Amino acid sequence: MAEIENQECPMCHENKLLMIEQEYEIPFFGKCFIFSVNCAKCGYHQADVEAVDEKEPCKIEFEVSNPKEDFKIRVVKSSQATVKIPSLKMSVEPAVASNGYVTNIEGIFNRFKKILESERENSEEDDVKKKAKNLLKKMWKIECGDEKMKIIIEDPSGNSAIISDKVLISKLKVKK
Repeated sequence: MAEIENQECPMCHENKLLMIEQEYEIPFFGKCFIFSVNCAKCGYHQADVEAVDEKEPCKIEFEVSNPKEDFKIRVVKSSQATVKIPSLKMSVEPAVASNGYVTNIEGIFNRFKKILESERENSEEDDVKKKAKNLLKKMWKIECGDEKMKIIIEDPSGNSAIISDKVLISKLKVKK
């Protein structure tokens, strides 16, 4: 693991930025680097995952049918990837400060769940609250195993993966 301390933060311009690079070997994915930068002054944070070997743009699909087992499956998501859950009509698209991360299916599921819980609690609009409540009920059914859920990751960098033999991988058509 390599660390560089006291670098200039791009947000607050104080020399309080810590840069970390760590190499990992992820089974069935290969060697990758996890990069992160954190500012002790303002809290700025950026992270990414990058495969050592060059990868093709990819679309990765996985269907959760047994949450007890499937929620444990490892996920690598690069900062350039879009994550979709079509049954919830939800997606998270990359932006300028998007992070890459290593998690599992449950981690992805919980990120979407937090978004809906926030909408349910904080929205000023009744129809948004109602829609969030209904989607949270659907998520409960998924957690109980009563409904299936597909997760789709579209990554133009090819640096994302769902580590399972049940995964469907296809070539991503990159928009030019």
